[in-house]
Amino acid sequence: MENIASQLSIVGAGPGEPDLITLKAIKVLKTADVVLYDALANEALLEYVPPTAVKVFVGKRAGMHYRQQREINKMIVNYAKTFGHVVRLKGGDPYVFGRGHEEMEYAAQHGLSTQYVPGISSALAVPGLSGIPLTKRGINESFWVVTGTLKDHSTAKDLYYAAQSSATVVILMGVKKLPEIVTLFKQYRGEEEDIALIQNGSKPDEKSMVGKLGNILALQEKEKIAAPAIIVIGAVVRERVESLRSLVEEQVI
Repeated sequence: MENIASQLSIVGAGPGEPDLITLKAIKVLKTADVVLYDALANEALLEYVPPTAVKVFVGKRAGMHYRQQREINKMIVNYAKTFGHVVRLKGGDPYVFGRGHEEMEYAAQHGLSTQYVPGISSALAVPGLSGIPLTKRGINESFWVVTGTLKDHSTAKDLYYAAQSSATVVILMGVKKLPEIVTLFKQYRGEEEDIALIQNGSKPDEKSMVGKLGNILALQEKEKIAAPAIIVIGAVVRERVESLRSLVEEQVI
């Protein structure tokens, strides 16, 4: 029997819109024998995969795990040793709160060759696509990207440090903890600090809203923004409002 070259490629699928994937990612998908894709990877990307390839959904979202991580790790190794090239297609960038490196380590420990293909992170792209620049001269000096929820479902301690900074803060996996996050940031930044919630960023069913720390919970009660969504806190959020106002004024003129 011919020896099979067992390989794992960890590939970033981008924030959701199929066009927001890299050329290298497409090239790698075209060579896949097996694709394990998650809930945040757009299934339209599977069109790049050879028709003979095995396609397996292994989606995970907060509180809803179709496959557990330990099982996924074993699937990667077993599929690679049976078929050859496994592509692990993960939403956003696999190394930004995507557990991509954990899968890479496990695969390497079991003799697989590995490669990482970066993706466009939702933390960077989604605010911009919604009209919010993460940085703007004269407004902020830095931005933080923080997870809202740790693996034990507790609130990330770094949020306490982020709240005390003057930075723009992008929070992933934090919508379910919005009341707690708002209370924390109000303590250090006041009720007038700007905040945005963006659900399904870059996709046709994108839903978003902007407000202040003082009224965002009331707005959320009406709009019901749900996961997958990101939270953006900081003065740059106001730039989205200003840009939309300018656009409306131009249309009226």
